[in-house]
Amino acid sequence: MCGIVGYVGMRPALDVVLAGLKRLEYRGYDSAGVAVLADGGLATAKKAGKLLNLEKELAERPLPTGPTAIGHTRWATHGAPTDANAHPHLDNAGRVAVVHNGIIENFARLRAELAARGHESASETDTEVVAHLLAEEFSSCADLAEAMRLVCRRLEGAFTLVAVHADEPDVVVGARRNSPLVVGVGAGEAFLASDVAAFIAHTRSAIELGQDQVVELRRDGITVTDFAGRPADVRGYHIDWDASAAEKGGYDYFMLKEIAEQPKAVADTLLGRVDASGSLTLDEVRISTSELREMDKVVIVACGTAFHAGLIAKYAIEHWTRIPCEVELASEFRYRDPILDPRTLVIAISQSGETMDTLMALRHAREQGSKVLAICNTNGSTIPRESDAVLYTHAGPEVAVASTKAFLTQLVACYLVALYLGQVRGTKWGDEIQAVVRELSRSSQDVERVLDTMEPVRNLARSLADKPTVLFLGRHVGYPVALEGALKLKELAYMHAEGFAAGELKHGPIALIEKDLPVVVVVPSPRGRSVLHDKIVSNIQEIRARGARTIVIAEEGDEAVAPYADHLIRIPATPTLLQPLVATVPLQVFACELATARGNEVDQPRNLAKSVTVE
Repeated sequence: MCGIVGYVGMRPALDVVLAGLKRLEYRGYDSAGVAVLADGGLATAKKAGKLLNLEKELAERPLPTGPTAIGHTRWATHGAPTDANAHPHLDNAGRVAVVHNGIIENFARLRAELAARGHESASETDTEVVAHLLAEEFSSCADLAEAMRLVCRRLEGAFTLVAVHADEPDVVVGARRNSPLVVGVGAGEAFLASDVAAFIAHTRSAIELGQDQVVELRRDGITVTDFAGRPADVRGYHIDWDASAAEKGGYDYFMLKEIAEQPKAVADTLLGRVDASGSLTLDEVRISTSELREMDKVVIVACGTAFHAGLIAKYAIEHWTRIPCEVELASEFRYRDPILDPRTLVIAISQSGETMDTLMALRHAREQGSKVLAICNTNGSTIPRESDAVLYTHAGPEVAVASTKAFLTQLVACYLVALYLGQVRGTKWGDEIQAVVRELSRSSQDVERVLDTMEPVRNLARSLADKPTVLFLGRHVGYPVALEGALKLKELAYMHAEGFAAGELKHGPIALIEKDLPVVVVVPSPRGRSVLHDKIVSNIQEIRARGARTIVIAEEGDEAVAPYADHLIRIPATPTLLQPLVATVPLQVFACELATARGNEVDQPRNLAKSVTVE
């Protein structure tokens, strides 16, 4: 969601902040603004629309140069995306500027109280009340950090706040509750941002703020307290990628680059997972093996693409460990009163580690005494920090909103967790685990092979640009792949797309089949699961007989499907459970190319944000 950047140091602060906002454009936004402290005052500029609008405004009406600034890209919640509602927001005297990510749930009551005391609102946002409250508190204590602590104790909801005051020109203050905020530590300078990408060009040393903490940034130091003013323990970490990893590298879109990076991402996620004795290891495990042996149920919570990874994980976990596994949409999880206890292992999957629905599901699980294992791509983020164990994926930065390499590395991580549980519980022998790990290791080469054969898929996608609907069918692990393929098409091409379990065709969806309707079918391997293969070949015959245009994804050497495929996309032969690693890739390319053919913005689809940090 919203991007936040703050800076204090020796560089021209506005340049640093604008560059940081550019790096956060992938998060999704509909307006942008900045505030600079200079010459004893506070100067701001903000515009609805993309950063280009703000840059044009700054070119026509430049702001003064100063060493302290904050900036924001807004994704509208309270109030339409207008100039007036764009951040930063000021108090009536124009001495305080605030940017905000999240939702202040009690803002209406606070705004009414402020109005009764003579404050006038200039926007429709919940954020503006914070600027007025900070001005009131600062007038009493003359300390912006203390004013922030006092205000935060009055706020309800999820928020990240960053503020500056004209009377403290060398200070930036930030606060967080249930919304991400990270500190960048430099030499004689400091940064605040909602994502490390904002300052990675300047420093790779970072501190992730904890829950209900306030940070004060000065050139010569950083102070972190809780909302009550007590000193807080902080844990720094090193960012293991550099600025070049977040650049397009010659590709037209970040998504194309990230699709191409998948073989390396898969290989990197597998690195170091087997120790000298041949046993699997995870990154951080604070759950004993005896506790894992006692688990009698696994529940996976996730959203969107990560949810589809969880659906695939269910097959692997139940097959390799014989533990019942449920997969839940995190947004629904805690509201249905789930049955949890200390013998339930909850697996939370999140690329960013800040997905609010997943975070709240995790907290609910821990309140019920369950242990939580996180699968995440972002070191130092909230979900791994609040979990009992974590397996980090090593996809590197993923800038495009539609997830590609994060999804494949989540699949690898899910397989590793399933094998680890099988190892601990003794349901898989060591040589069996090693054989699967070898197959996983080969998958990075298989993904590379798929990517080398995608030109016909691109041509096919372009030929379907005028179609209103595409359907996707799959069985077993191919069903979640079908769901993921449909989601990618919705996200990028803005088309009606649905994924179905192929066996459900006769129970309703076959009524949708009509002449020339494109239907993508993910075919399981004929080896080992021949009954699944035979049934889906029958499904293909059924829809083709009704005029559908069949687009079939099948492994090399499977000739049984060829007579019924109008378009045949070959993938390397892989074990059934691991097939999603290669079967998903053509669907990513298909969606990206179709969106391009329709003239859509591939990296930043309309109405979407990369990280959803509000419920």
